Amino acid sequence: MNGQSRNHTPEAKSIGAEAYRLAAELYPICRSITGNGVRDSLGIVSQRIPLQIREVPTGTPVFDWTVPKEWNIRDAYVKDPLGKKIIDFKDSNLHVVNYSIPVHETIPLDQLKEHLHTLSDHPDWIPYKTSYYKENWGFCLSHRQLGTLEEGDYEVFIDSELEEGHLTYGELFIPGQLQDEILVSCHICHPSLCNDNLSGVSLATLLGERLLAQPNRYSYRIIFIPGTIGAITWLAMNREAAARIRHGLVISGVGDSGGFSYKKSRRGNAQIDRAFAHILQHSGQEFALHAFSPYGYDERQYCSPGFNLPVGRLSRTPFREYPEYHTSADDLAFISPEKLGETFGVVWDVFRLLENDGLYVTRNPYCEPQLGKRGLYDTIGDNEMAMLWVLNLSDGEHTLLDMAEESGLSFGRVQQAAELLVEHSLIVKHDEFQMTINAIRT
Repeated sequence: MNGQSRNHTPEAKSIGAEAYRLAAELYPICRSITGNGVRDSLGIVSQRIPLQIREVPTGTPVFDWTVPKEWNIRDAYVKDPLGKKIIDFKDSNLHVVNYSIPVHETIPLDQLKEHLHTLSDHPDWIPYKTSYYKENWGFCLSHRQLGTLEEGDYEVFIDSELEEGHLTYGELFIPGQLQDEILVSCHICHPSLCNDNLSGVSLATLLGERLLAQPNRYSYRIIFIPGTIGAITWLAMNREAAARIRHGLVISGVGDSGGFSYKKSRRGNAQIDRAFAHILQHSGQEFALHAFSPYGYDERQYCSPGFNLPVGRLSRTPFREYPEYHTSADDLAFISPEKLGETFGVVWDVFRLLENDGLYVTRNPYCEPQLGKRGLYDTIGDNEMAMLWVLNLSDGEHTLLDMAEESGLSFGRVQQAAELLVEHSLIVKHDEFQMTINAIRT
């Protein structure tokens, strides 16, 4: 990392294009919090990274919750009084309220309307609705189409199953030099919605590919889970692994054209919170930092009081703050390869910061060493200022991130200065220094 944003490099553009292609491949699948749509989606992801697929049976207690019945759907439609299909699940999987129970009956229009959902503010869009924990059925359609329905009897048909089964999630564990873990979490439970769902899934997949291709100091755990119940289930079944999480990130809504939005962990000043603040400040991108709140995505489960994990959330435009949210307008045209690539670049820079941050100790604690005779001093610019800051704060108490924050320089520039000073034997990593001290004492 050189202190400059990667967000417009050819590499970021290539990664963004690949993330977009993966989102497009996943887009047609009807997903929910359980069922074959999740399995099919995880199967596609598994073609790129070696996921472990976990199945948790219906009825399993997970803290105050219970794993629900499994839902699958094959077909659904509404026919008008003339027998013409006017709402068809095969045209859009958003047409059916997610988790609708099976139904096949003929009912009058006024009764049908009790089960119809539209968006009057956006009359051409189809809303996304669910009924996860209350057995019901329904259809979603455009408000404009609703206005064309005439009195009469309508045939409604939903060929679905709601029965004992499993909650399914995918997990990739990448061991590093340390047992301490970095967690990446994304939800994989929405049907054809691109930003709120597939943008996070595709980026998490490509992050896994990149991390698998190199050695890492931290171990990484990437999980693809249904929202809320999936995080609760994972935490209930992985308390030992949760205790090893040192940094965590929920990724969702990262493909739209808005600026970056980072929501801090409950701790508020965890290292990952500071890392995102620093990288975003030096990214050249528009961004906003938000304090933690108990409302949102799965960060609220990881940050619940009993766990209080250092897990933040990265989005672009926050959920519910763009009109396309949970509608048919959150389609492939709403996200872009460019924005997916920019997001990947920011997350990757944060991971590189976490990987490379550390404590250093100066070998010359009494006044600064002479840089000129070592060929390290020319004119006072950012490189020289970075070296002076690193030399002064290499006291075994300040990390590189501390130095970057205090100096106002980018982490990449501070890291480069530290590496150069180590090369010239002017500072040493704290763990190596401690090993030397211990060896002398023994």
